[in-house]
Amino acid sequence: MQVIAGIAKGRKLKSLPGLATRPILARIKKSLFDIIRIPVIEAAFLDLYAGTGAVGVEALSRGAKTVVFIEKEPGAIRVIRENLQLTRFSDQGQVLQGNVFDLLQRLGKSYNIVFVGPPYKLGVTKDTIATIDKYQVLAKDGLVVAQHHFKEPMEIKVGNLFMYRQERYGDTRLSFYRKEKSDDTIIR
Repeated sequence: MQVIAGIAKGRKLKSLPGLATRPILARIKKSLFDIIRIPVIEAAFLDLYAGTGAVGVEALSRGAKTVVFIEKEPGAIRVIRENLQLTRFSDQGQVLQGNVFDLLQRLGKSYNIVFVGPPYKLGVTKDTIATIDKYQVLAKDGLVVAQHHFKEPMEIKVGNLFMYRQERYGDTRLSFYRKEKSDDTIIR
């Protein structure tokens, strides 16, 4: 696992042994950042269920201003911090340990991009997006990108957020949400 592009391109990232986390596949991560390219620059980025922090570190490498990583597993927290040190992004990354739903209530600021990548077995993607909307975690023109299993049911509209794009990669889907606009139509 390594950083794909940007100022830390090619840096190898640490991972957790075993099945505790499911790192994002390189081709999915590349596609994700190809799709959201411009909004990443100078963005306040929130990486939920951060695992090893690979998505947030990639965002920093590609020009995000700051990234907040939320993860509950102590081993993953340690790996995120090590990956921030390896890539020299420690000053731009903040690591919070705890339950995503609890911490979303207390963040107190909004983010330009929110990445949601819970373990597939939890089935909490839609509830996480609803909580992001409820506590106004997303900036006015921001976007939420959810990585989930293709069998996990996702709604076109979750609260005030509207799915405007969805991509499938094998068993994985990326669903893109933003605040609803009158001219929105879903792109598949």
